[in-house]
Amino acid sequence: MIKIDYTNAMADIIGERDGILREELNSFRHFIVETHSRIQKEKENKFYFAKLPYQDTSEIKKYANYIRENFDYFVLIGIGGSSLGAEMLFQALTWINHNEFDFPKFYVLDNVDPEKVASILEKIDIEKTIFNVVSKSGSTVETIANFSIILDILKEKIPENWQKHLVITTDPEKGFLRKFAQENNIKTFDIPKPVGGRFSVLTPVGLFPAACLGIDIDQLLEGAKKMDLICSVEEHVEHNPAYLIAMVHYLANMRRGKSIAVMMPYAERIEKFVDWWRQLWAESLGKDGLGQTPVKALGTVDQHSQIQLYREGIKDKIITFIYVEKPSRDLKIPDNIPDDISYIKNHTLHDILTKELLGTKAALTKSKVPNITITMDKLSPYNIGMLIYMYEMATGFSGYLYKINPFDQPAVEEGKNFMYALMGREGYEDKLEEFKELYKEKYKLEVD
Repeated sequence: MIKIDYTNAMADIIGERDGILREELNSFRHFIVETHSRIQKEKENKFYFAKLPYQDTSEIKKYANYIRENFDYFVLIGIGGSSLGAEMLFQALTWINHNEFDFPKFYVLDNVDPEKVASILEKIDIEKTIFNVVSKSGSTVETIANFSIILDILKEKIPENWQKHLVITTDPEKGFLRKFAQENNIKTFDIPKPVGGRFSVLTPVGLFPAACLGIDIDQLLEGAKKMDLICSVEEHVEHNPAYLIAMVHYLANMRRGKSIAVMMPYAERIEKFVDWWRQLWAESLGKDGLGQTPVKALGTVDQHSQIQLYREGIKDKIITFIYVEKPSRDLKIPDNIPDDISYIKNHTLHDILTKELLGTKAALTKSKVPNITITMDKLSPYNIGMLIYMYEMATGFSGYLYKINPFDQPAVEEGKNFMYALMGREGYEDKLEEFKELYKEKYKLEVD
């Protein structure tokens, strides 16, 4: 179950300067009807992620069972959309102490920071480790670099069957990883061609690691399926969760100057969901001088570091809280505590967490900072599936509102091209010359 409370983002609560009028939401009725029709027609192409809840998972589950029975460590080699979704599912849907007590233990090689890579290599037993190499293009430089190091270690330590320690998730037809897998008879999973990396969590990119970690991926897809059915049937903005999220943020941004979108869950197990959402929101909508800057916060921790700014700083933010009604565990404050702090007696930690959220919402509302709250009854694969799909659809729909393509990332490619030039990749000689013209170190301060 998911509830969306957008009361504190509306003008009758926080005023017209910062809040949205219901008339504004309803004024997009014709646009929404037309866009809704376009989205339904594009589910074979741009909106292909909407078909993912209906996929057959039997092959994924079968091979995941083999992994669980034969390996003690699962290392995902990927970055961005190839890793954030799996990390989010791991944090939200496994026991918080999984890596201390359960198997397979889960690690991610995303960045090429040598300290991180070396530290993970120190934790694992290569002969008991499966490495899942994930890249849609098959050529992501960070992924290929880390993979090359792992491949060398595997060939040295397990020369006879190193291939059995690899699973490759990539484009079904092209790219270095696809070719490498075919030449070496390595198990592969396909990322459907129309699905971009940041929308790929409900493909084998996220589902295979999740299944290996014991997560019920069918329930995950059931939740996504339920959200797809709602979003496919309901055209009215206040009945369609994805359109509602998109419209509130768009109007707050374009008509109220809220250029920063903060997501602040009051549950540590959803912290990685915010990392996943930040890429989705930023990379999809930050184009042509448009889009909001997504910012991560965590309740209650960031009440003590960020709320001062949100309340009394520039009024350029809209806040989304995420709350879980029923935690899997709770702890009660004891009776025998000093009188000076007796007001917390007999409460549980979740009680306090809940009241901290309510107090923060009230304080922000008092300062006329628009805020919405998404509530889940519990953390479950079904609910997380709903949440994932809702934000993917909200992001795609937002592309039409901003009149941009939410499925490309041209600014990211430019940085990659300069990197290729600096690495000496053939065909990027002109980019190297351009880099030399652009890159200056004219003003510097050095302190010994």
